[in-house]
Amino acid sequence: MGFLVDTQKEGGGHSWGYLRSLVRRKQVDSAASAEPHSHHHHQLAKALTVPHLIAIGVGATIGAGVYILVGTVAREHSGPSLALSFLIAGIAAALSAFCYAELSSRCPSAGSAYHYSYICVGEGVAWLIGWALILEYTIGGSAVARGISPNLALIFGGEDGLPSILARHQIPGLDVVVDPSAAILVFIVTGLLCLGIKESTFAQGIVTAANVCVLLFVIVAGSYLGFKTGWAGYELSSGFFPFGVDGMFAGSATVFFAFIGFDSVASAAEEVKNPQRDLPIGIALSLFLCCAVYMMVSIVIVGLVPYYAMDPDTPISSAFASHDMQWAVYLITLGAVMALCSALMGALLPQPRILMAMARDGLLPSLFSDVNRGTQVPVKATIATGLCAATLAFFMDVSQLAGMVSVGTLLAFTMVAVSVLILRYVPPDELPLPASLQDRIDAVSFISGDNSNKQPLLGESDASVHFPVIEKQEALGCWVLSEKNRRKVAGWSIMFTCIGAFLLSYAASSLNFPGVIRYPLCGIGGSLLLAGLIALSSIDQDGARHTFGHSGGFICPFVPLLPIICILINMYLLVNLGSATWARVSVWLVIGVLVYVFYGRKHSSLANAVYVTTAHAEEIYREHEASLA
Repeated sequence: MGFLVDTQKEGGGHSWGYLRSLVRRKQVDSAASAEPHSHHHHQLAKALTVPHLIAIGVGATIGAGVYILVGTVAREHSGPSLALSFLIAGIAAALSAFCYAELSSRCPSAGSAYHYSYICVGEGVAWLIGWALILEYTIGGSAVARGISPNLALIFGGEDGLPSILARHQIPGLDVVVDPSAAILVFIVTGLLCLGIKESTFAQGIVTAANVCVLLFVIVAGSYLGFKTGWAGYELSSGFFPFGVDGMFAGSATVFFAFIGFDSVASAAEEVKNPQRDLPIGIALSLFLCCAVYMMVSIVIVGLVPYYAMDPDTPISSAFASHDMQWAVYLITLGAVMALCSALMGALLPQPRILMAMARDGLLPSLFSDVNRGTQVPVKATIATGLCAATLAFFMDVSQLAGMVSVGTLLAFTMVAVSVLILRYVPPDELPLPASLQDRIDAVSFISGDNSNKQPLLGESDASVHFPVIEKQEALGCWVLSEKNRRKVAGWSIMFTCIGAFLLSYAASSLNFPGVIRYPLCGIGGSLLLAGLIALSSIDQDGARHTFGHSGGFICPFVPLLPIICILINMYLLVNLGSATWARVSVWLVIGVLVYVFYGRKHSSLANAVYVTTAHAEEIYREHEASLA
């Protein structure tokens, strides 16, 4: 019944051992159930409630992008239909939010998408997701910090208005522009995060409230000007869709990234007092508030100024300036600074918790998992995050690397949706136990009549045993899939769905491909996607889903349709990020593979784990506790 997953001790060669290490999965409460002597001080403070989560979600989502994005998207894609573009993007983001809400309430531990992937998919995929998220939050925080100093300069009367110690300087002889104010702000935020989750979230709430107040001023004052002047932006001969409906959807794909940030709420899951109730509410309200603010701001600004006359760099400020409200420019600039500061907190908050989760699992050095006894936050991981982000913000203009931020987010969104499908149809039916319990496992196996045959993690118990593909359910007078084959069909269907979504997205985006290649690829991808959806809709979900993880939380609706649509949308956006972005990300991912091969795989907490069926795990724990009594 129990079997070792020590990849270096098993037969079959190193290649099979490497493969096995990629698919080993941890249990939901691995941090809480770990051996006491190794993790006795690795617990975070349970201090967050719904208002704190809303402050994190809204603060991380509504960055300075809204102060710029409305002008660019309206001019190039949507025109007066900009609000509809935000609505469609918000609905698409809500699909991922539904998946996050279920997984965060079922598996309320630090690590977010990395944690969910490790539980549902396997160690290899989880490592890549965690490694990509590290890149996302580091570059995202640095890019936000670099954007603060130009806005601060505007408040002080121009670029020369900042004190020389804060102003940007070019290093003589080098094409490098250093930004001291960006690095200083990163250090300030890092210090704030080290004080404690409740204190830092309270500060983020104040900054976010100031930003929202500025946006509410834009909505109210802009509406007054619009009714006074007649909403000139909507009285155009080109109509509501000057670029067509296609332009509106293209605008939705662009503004979708303005909704990235609600996943920061899930990263703080371990610090929530009542995660089953508060996490879904926090995620939902954060996304709803952000979508409502985006839509109202876009309705007002597009109505004040014709879309073709909007300033792509400062659309909101220029809209008020065109109506002789120059004083409002300073208030709006202040709001942009507040938004950037809040977004910086939102970018630096999740990464230490991801580092901590990966270190808990042995994939990174254990120093990152240390939690300060006084503040109950991962101080060492937070300081490391702050140092990396501050260094990048000081020396590098990371605007060209900003596209790399989207890769980590979209990969995480995709894997979260896949994890929901796995949890519903093929949830893990084996649990990893410490190798120290091997004797107890053997004893229980002997009592159960099992000879403790060692099995591969995803292998079969005995190929010689005949399991019919279908078995008659006489009480109901019908034929149904056996449980073993139902899991097989579900597993293959999920895999076909993912392959189909990728092929369809890739072929639909490759406009330069000749039709003889592109259209068959679209057909194959669409067929696989549809076949997977039909198969998953036709079979029953696993009965163990009701007890998997922590019950009583949010349940994602419309499964399997909703997660599959989520996978398709995110894969389409991933494919369209561009070859230059993927080339840069590939270098980072290759580095991550090397780190995993030479460190993470060998030091993983599951390296010597013994896997047993869920049904016998509780019995083994009871026997072990009885032996200690």
